Amino acid sequence: MSVSAAIYGCEGLSLTEAEKRFFAEVRPWGFIIFARNIETPEQVKRLIGELRAAAGHDAPVLIDQEGGRVARLRPPHWRAYPAGRRFGELYTRSKELGIEAARLGARLIAAELHALGINVDCLPVLDVPVPGAHDVIGDRAYGLTPEPVIALGRAAAEGLLAGGVLPVIKHIPGHGRAGVDSHLSLPVVDADRAALAATDFAPFKALADMPLAMTAHVVYTALDAGRPATTSAKVISEVIRRDIGFDGFLMSDDLSMQALAGTLAERARASLAAGCDIVLHCNGKMDEMLAIASEAPTLAGKALARSDAALARLAPPAPLDESAGVARLDELLSRLA
Repeated sequence: MSVSAAIYGCEGLSLTEAEKRFFAEVRPWGFIIFARNIETPEQVKRLIGELRAAAGHDAPVLIDQEGGRVARLRPPHWRAYPAGRRFGELYTRSKELGIEAARLGARLIAAELHALGINVDCLPVLDVPVPGAHDVIGDRAYGLTPEPVIALGRAAAEGLLAGGVLPVIKHIPGHGRAGVDSHLSLPVVDADRAALAATDFAPFKALADMPLAMTAHVVYTALDAGRPATTSAKVISEVIRRDIGFDGFLMSDDLSMQALAGTLAERARASLAAGCDIVLHCNGKMDEMLAIASEAPTLAGKALARSDAALARLAPPAPLDESAGVARLDELLSRLA
């Protein structure tokens, strides 16, 4: 069954007739949902059913559910989880307990996602912030050095996988040095290659066995001064694929972010030509999705093989006593009070 190399959002709480026709025609690989698409558990489940029915296949459904300020599912219907930095603070006191908490938190998130039909979470954040960097990453990161980011990132990824949800490592090869918010403008990082390899790339290299990764809309002048990683064939082939060793399914970050130049069609074309397996578009605007669809090919070749390998990692959730898990996570985090 053929699908197009794109992931799209939608505008509201249910699909419009225009959205249903568009998704039926282009048959995207997957979808992503945001707060604008979320009201109640029953409504979210209906929307996800509509998305998959429109696409005509069991399309993966993604969400950004990290905890802290990046959480699309929120109380009162869903639990609040801490930002990654809180797990890092616990890790500094006890590595064992920090790892347990990060894994358990992700496992509980996975339980909530799985109940809704969501099977991909854009977590863990493997970026390593540096002093003076923009706060777009900030407390989303597990720590300020690679070691806790690696340990806690792997724990979170394992927690999601145990809950039947695929993790997405982001933002490869590293967004932690960005001086501006890539949602609004293009970050340019001037660190030398040795510094990048020792710090920024290290967590991604350690978790290169994960099924999915999302690119960084960041220029690294030591690697390619003219293009951000998302549209740089050099960064993707020489750094992400070769040096870091990631051979999983590689998606762009959101093409509607202002870090990227050109029309939406040009952004999609450049990302795919550079080596992204699939492009991501989040805001649900139909004119933009039509432009991207004009450039998104049928998923084939190595990209299709990587997709198949990633989806093969989906498994039924392992048994979980949610109430006991919540109590244990609360107890672990209370040690930071």
